[in-house]
Amino acid sequence: MAHNWTPDSWKQAEARQLPTYSDPVALAAAEAELGHYPPLVFAGEARDLTSSLAEVAAGKAFLLQGGDCAESFAEFHPNYIRDTFRVILQMAVVLTYASKLPIVKLGRMAGQFAKPRSTDMEEIGGVSLPSYRGDIINDIGFEATAREPDPQRMIRAYSQSAATLNLLRAFAQGGYANLHQVHAWTLDFMGRSPWAAQYQDVANRIGEALDFMAACGINPETVPQLKGTQFFTSHEALLLPYEQALTRQDSLTGDYYGLSAHFLWIGDRTRFEGSSHVEFLRGIHNPIGIKCGPTLEPDALLRMLDTLDPARIPGRITLITRYGHDKIEKHLPTLVRAIQREGRPVVWSCDPMHGNVVKAASGYKTRPFDRILAEVRGFFAVHRAEGTHGGGIHAEMTGQNVTECTGGAIDVTEQSLGDRYHTHCDPRLNAGQSIELAFLLAEMLNDEMRLRERDAA
Repeated sequence: MAHNWTPDSWKQAEARQLPTYSDPVALAAAEAELGHYPPLVFAGEARDLTSSLAEVAAGKAFLLQGGDCAESFAEFHPNYIRDTFRVILQMAVVLTYASKLPIVKLGRMAGQFAKPRSTDMEEIGGVSLPSYRGDIINDIGFEATAREPDPQRMIRAYSQSAATLNLLRAFAQGGYANLHQVHAWTLDFMGRSPWAAQYQDVANRIGEALDFMAACGINPETVPQLKGTQFFTSHEALLLPYEQALTRQDSLTGDYYGLSAHFLWIGDRTRFEGSSHVEFLRGIHNPIGIKCGPTLEPDALLRMLDTLDPARIPGRITLITRYGHDKIEKHLPTLVRAIQREGRPVVWSCDPMHGNVVKAASGYKTRPFDRILAEVRGFFAVHRAEGTHGGGIHAEMTGQNVTECTGGAIDVTEQSLGDRYHTHCDPRLNAGQSIELAFLLAEMLNDEMRLRERDAA
């Protein structure tokens, strides 16, 4: 157990990005209610994910993390869950087929409700109200009562997360993820994408391989991995009263786990020395992520790793870089060299979304697809140059046919952003752009594998 740590010791540290609840009695009641609910995930599953991420850290697997910027109560529907899940399956198939690496699938789902904000207040038309911080805290409607933090929203977020997890488990293990369904995963509106044809070609080749294997007696009945998949969930551990209420001591090991998700991460705005969020995460045994932006210096990162991973457990730490397309090749090498020098067994993952937000002339926030790709290319270029494994991608995406990020093969223009702009917070890749990203990622992974094979020869 972490030294002098308890599930509520974070309250003694500096808290940023947390809401102020006007009724502490109502907050305590909501926390107590959550504390009696079953955990959303299980400690053994979190340990399985740590083991899988250890393979990523060793260069033997790749991490695919994706899902909503911010889940919402209003857009909760089984079709949305299904469509995002199957786009992640499609991306994983493309990456596995091209790289011959196992893909660790990690959804930003079943708990991604809280969002950090750059300012505490939002002003529209001369009216100033508290900022929207995600449906688990307050409502997006610009009204005083809507923006008041309500602790009962944590109960609703728990219920929606439980229902989402139930469906995801059914999809992952109930036959939907069967590789024989690889053709059926394509969404209807993908038909006009040039990448849809390329995906169908991959699907055909997989189908031929499966037919050959079946003729040899290898089928989903004899090899269960063919008819199911492991799928894990993740979110930013931002709302600490909620996270504490779902923290449990594992009966097998005696260790504490944050059981609101398999994987929790700390954001760029709450990643500082003396942070209450760092204090909370240091005591739980889940695999955890750290967002790494341009302000993070190598020495500060190493001190944070001494706090969060003193035992240097492979798979415990994923470093999620988020620089922007024009900054990554300047800043990332210094962190990579520091980690290499210290022999830290971390996963390196690229978040090409958060550093590439621009405001279109129409007023919509967007992320140009070419900038997203440029950051991913820069990420792999740095790791090739440093001899390290670029091990993951962290993308805000959806299975819905949205128009929120400009560019891509199905060209979303600035003029068409308003056609289907549905996000509650930041712009997401749509299904077509996500598949396109997967194919381009596959090319980069192939390049990395070839170079590693050449260097080993």
